[in-house]
Amino acid sequence: MERLTQDELSRLTPPERLDMIAQLWDSLEENQLPVSAAQKDELDRRLDRLDADRRESVTWDALKAELERRCP
Repeated sequence: MERLTQDELSRLTPPERLDMIAQLWDSLEENQLPVSAAQKDELDRRLDRLDADRRESVTWDALKAELERRCP
């Protein structure tokens, strides 16, 4: 991989820099991404909420049937 200098990086257009950022981000494995304690707490809170919401949810087939009944 060719290493770019700071000067070369600064001459890239914004779309080129964004593309480079995307390539770098995509090159990371999931286990290489640090997760802070606050992020872990938020993820746990969201998973708990998802589990709670599932108890009140309906399947796609049931929802579709209800919509078709209401809007023939």
